[in-house]
Amino acid sequence: MRNHNFYYFILIALIIFVSHNLFAQNPIIRDQFSADPTARVFNGKVYLYPSHDILANEERGRPGWFCMEDYHVFSSENLTDWTDHGVIVSQEKVPWVNPKGYAMWAPDCIENNGKYYFYFPSPANDSTLGRGFSIGVAVSDNPYGPFNPQPKPIKNARGIDPNVFIDKDGQAYLYWAARNFYVAKLKEDMLELAYEPQIIEGLPDKGLKEGPFMFERKGIYYLTYPHVPDSTERLEYAIADNPLGPFKITGVIMDEKPGCWTNHQSIIEYKNQWYLFYHHNDLSPSFDKNRSVRIDSLFFNDDGTIKKVIPTLRGVGLTNASDKIQIDRYSLKSDEGSSVAFIDTLNKFGGWKTILDNENAWVRYNSIDFGSNKFKLVNVKALSETGGTLQVRLDKVDGPVIAEVEIPISSDWNVVTSSLIKNEEGKHNLVVLLKDNNNVEIDWVSFK
Repeated sequence: MRNHNFYYFILIALIIFVSHNLFAQNPIIRDQFSADPTARVFNGKVYLYPSHDILANEERGRPGWFCMEDYHVFSSENLTDWTDHGVIVSQEKVPWVNPKGYAMWAPDCIENNGKYYFYFPSPANDSTLGRGFSIGVAVSDNPYGPFNPQPKPIKNARGIDPNVFIDKDGQAYLYWAARNFYVAKLKEDMLELAYEPQIIEGLPDKGLKEGPFMFERKGIYYLTYPHVPDSTERLEYAIADNPLGPFKITGVIMDEKPGCWTNHQSIIEYKNQWYLFYHHNDLSPSFDKNRSVRIDSLFFNDDGTIKKVIPTLRGVGLTNASDKIQIDRYSLKSDEGSSVAFIDTLNKFGGWKTILDNENAWVRYNSIDFGSNKFKLVNVKALSETGGTLQVRLDKVDGPVIAEVEIPISSDWNVVTSSLIKNEEGKHNLVVLLKDNNNVEIDWVSFK
């Protein structure tokens, strides 16, 4: 009986471990909704602090609107494998928060003097604090918690989307949105404003703007934000020579994305590359109040202006050849005969499949690391009611063929194994191409 229990607990531990290690491609979190991502680099690792969308109903929140009751934190050392550290703050466990508010909106986290300060907005349960949102702080010794919420929100910080920036001289600033953008220096304890907040000048005066996020690069202070110039948010930025402004409106980081009227951003440098974290409604295409975090690379022009980021499904990071390569998160695909759909429309967290249904239809997935492992086999999880032949090629559509995989006729998903024609090493792009006019659906590809 003791041995039985031992193996049972080992099995449960393995299940938990697998469920807490998430996917690499966009969206990066695929077992729950996430939005409003703030990314930070702490101790050589990237920590992600998003808001957590859930579906409202008559018992929780307001049906048809945003609904958020807690915050998770995620971490990664390679931007490919993400670990969920679980809930760090929830509306039921913060003394001043309305436990039925379901409005734990965009947060931020910063390190100062060995402590981690998590800032978040929420409606209060105390009418003396006024209507609308207050901004609170939770403190921890570690970036993943546990976090201890302060008993009261920050005095005179009334609004949403808090963002903290620490300048080179060590001074910390708190930014937030409340129609206008506001800023104030923080005291050394990081828990109180040093003076009355001031309005930031030089920003768009028409259309909703929210989600301020400040960073500095080569002496330029970048204030980034979502703004609605027409009917949908796009990511814009303004620059100044100091954290308080006035700022000059400078450009667009990312254009409006059809299907989702909100966006929200943070920008970090990690291992000598800059990245844009943002969100879209990939896992909820018919309801844009349930969103998911994405990452794409960001680049600067020589004059310090930001090159516009084009959103991708592939995202960032290097995928190991032995992983399940989700080719539906493609880098490029043929104009005809290739498409992507949900595997199960009733469970969209189950992910997507690639459909190839024309001769020579293809998809390309960039940046796979074969290392020096001398792989011998390729596995393809596929379904085809007609059967079909897939070619696996390297680098480009007319690149060398390293395997041909015969997909059997079946109405069920099967993992089909084929020997590699040649062994490959190093980093390559991967192309999967259909050699006939049949219909083949592909979940993933992996090498062993």
